[in-house]
Amino acid sequence: MIVVGFALAAVIGLSLGLLGGGGSTLTVPVFVYVLGYDPKLAIAMSLPVVGLTSLLGAMAHWRAGNVRLGTAALFGGAAMISAYAGARLSHLLTGAVQLALLAVIMVAAAVSMFLNARRSSSSAPREHTASLQLLIPVALVVGLITGVVGVGGGFLIVPALVLLGGIAMKQAVGTSLLVIAMNCASGFAGYIGRVAIPWAFVLSFIAVAAIGILVGTSLARRVPQRVLKQAFAVFLVVMGTLILFQNRRAFTADSTTRSSRGDAR
Repeated sequence: MIVVGFALAAVIGLSLGLLGGGGSTLTVPVFVYVLGYDPKLAIAMSLPVVGLTSLLGAMAHWRAGNVRLGTAALFGGAAMISAYAGARLSHLLTGAVQLALLAVIMVAAAVSMFLNARRSSSSAPREHTASLQLLIPVALVVGLITGVVGVGGGFLIVPALVLLGGIAMKQAVGTSLLVIAMNCASGFAGYIGRVAIPWAFVLSFIAVAAIGILVGTSLARRVPQRVLKQAFAVFLVVMGTLILFQNRRAFTADSTTRSSRGDAR
């Protein structure tokens, strides 16, 4: 299974480089279901993997002129605060509840992104100053999700930057990667001292994912923005549906456990 796990590491990197997100939603399931790590450890492990891989992708996008540093500082700064708080408070909610909410948000973001892709495929930035104010609440939500669930939040960052910030899709992807790196660093800080990270494996996983993100970043320069938006929307719907289905089984298991405990008493 270790070979499969490393193959999926490349897929995670490819997704991050091409779409500016999505790969982070795969990381925890890969660690838990493919590689057999404990969920709590998997969440903590996912943050340096997604964060460092995203930083590498952001650097490649920055060289191509596809990173808005000012927007990243505004969005990422706010998100880092709630990411740290979310990591410290993550024990208050069950994983099933967190993932169910995450899946619903992913599908909603996919609908918005798909509709936006149909309205316009223009690559020119569309500035909306009033809408930029809405980025702060979204950033706080993204950071909270990062800290609690262990994902970078690209599935929300990219639509927010496109729909609220008026940023072209390619620049939204590059900016999203920098924000994800900031998010993950802050979220991981909230887990320090709680889990023992197997750094040798994590660094190997990051190295493989880095190859994928470099390939994805290169492809992102060649794929039309409309195609990127629609691909991102389809990805979100698929992932959201799978997570929701998996979460349904988790809720059933929780109910069965509670019933068994009641019968025992």
